[in-house]
Amino acid sequence: MSNPRAAKVAERIQQIIARRLEKGLRDPRMGFVTITDVRVTGDLQHASVFYTVYGTEEEQTDTAAALKAATGMMRSEVGKQLGTRLTPTLEFIHDELPDSAQQLNELLDEAKRRDEEARALAAQASYAGDADPYVKPKEADDDASDDVDDELDELDEIEDRDLVELGLDLDDFGEEDEDGLDDDELEEDELRD
Repeated sequence: MSNPRAAKVAERIQQIIARRLEKGLRDPRMGFVTITDVRVTGDLQHASVFYTVYGTEEEQTDTAAALKAATGMMRSEVGKQLGTRLTPTLEFIHDELPDSAQQLNELLDEAKRRDEEARALAAQASYAGDADPYVKPKEADDDASDDVDDELDELDEIEDRDLVELGLDLDDFGEEDEDGLDDDELEEDELRD
């Protein structure tokens, strides 16, 4: 309700209806009623009156019927005391807020209970794996690098034996450059040209 005039009118209507209900209505169906809120439209033509009833479901329905029957009388009472040019129409609406607030409180209590259970379980819990699950870098092992060097030396020896078995001279293959050509052969080719 952003209109300040509507807010003032709503507050005044709430006071008038609450005082009238305190005096009592002649309807025996009326239960213990509390006016919780009044909302007025911006043009001040309609007022929604929210109420709660203390009692059973039957008393709530009886009170709703009594308020509906007394709407005309309440409107005339509001018109006399309000002092505006037009009297707004009244609509009585059962306020569900206390019921939903009670339900929310129950849900919050349940959530707190579950949190306490989870906290108790967490206090007794242990890690599923290692206490420190982060991967740590492995330290370089000197023996491992020596093993790799030994394996490379063995491969060189095997290649040398294969070349000897084929009848090739090992010295011919020792001086090759990246192209696979011997430096002596390159010099001889250059001299021939």
